[in-house]
Amino acid sequence: MKVIFNMNKLSMQNISVMNVQYWHYSFEYFLDSMEECGLHNIELWAGAPHFYYEDYSCPHDRTRAITALRKEIESRDMRIVMFTPEQLNYPVNIAGRDPAYRSRSIAYFMRHLEIAAEFGTERMFITSGWGLLDEPREESWKRSVDSLQQLSQKAESMGMKLVIEQLQPYESNLVTSCQDMQRLFNEVDSDALQCCVDVVAMAVVGDTLQDFFTSMEGKVTHIHFADGNPSGHYVWGEGNLPMMDYIHVLEENDYDGFLTLEINDAIYWDDPHCSIERTAHYLHEYLPGHN
Repeated sequence: MKVIFNMNKLSMQNISVMNVQYWHYSFEYFLDSMEECGLHNIELWAGAPHFYYEDYSCPHDRTRAITALRKEIESRDMRIVMFTPEQLNYPVNIAGRDPAYRSRSIAYFMRHLEIAAEFGTERMFITSGWGLLDEPREESWKRSVDSLQQLSQKAESMGMKLVIEQLQPYESNLVTSCQDMQRLFNEVDSDALQCCVDVVAMAVVGDTLQDFFTSMEGKVTHIHFADGNPSGHYVWGEGNLPMMDYIHVLEENDYDGFLTLEINDAIYWDDPHCSIERTAHYLHEYLPGHN
């Protein structure tokens, strides 16, 4: 018997999926998988083989590719709710010490703000970058803040939002906790900056979802949602995180943004459809469906 919890805000219409976990498959396969799972919202990861801006020799070719992708997405009654440039792999780092390295990284995100707008979304995902472990953390922190101030100014001028997520300590030595996030927002000081909470990274450092809603009041607009032990990005039920507790905290805080299923552990790359299908099945048991 299907039991639907009395949810006032959240439904399956709040669930989105990022195509990064399908990077061994075509974009068409990803869209087919979304259809089979009954999901309609996409967090578009901008990386090969699905879409990478440097693969197009001129702006006209790039625009034509974007138009074709948008047409295919919209023809399936889907939409892009977040644009996420590849940024955790070499060679992009907005906190990089080398001036040319950092300048190129800032330019990379400046271009992707424009590309996000071409894809029809007003929200671009970003992270803090990371500092060298053999230099003072404060030096790389200052560079990250300065870079985000520049990017926030660009976003604000375009009517866009930058949505920044905390990372796990093995990924960065900068923004890894709720306290770090609060400090970053105070120093960047831009209305264009919003917060994405990754529940796995949150659990790794011992933060709670309520910590973010309390200290980042009005700024939490996106969630990366996966199970873990506490690390890993697993199918719901294959880790030990209190996933339903997270849902209830979101409800209690009147959250009505998106939850991206970031089931991006390498153990699922051979069959990403199955991992998303299984997590969607759990959610269908608890959340009202798509209208």
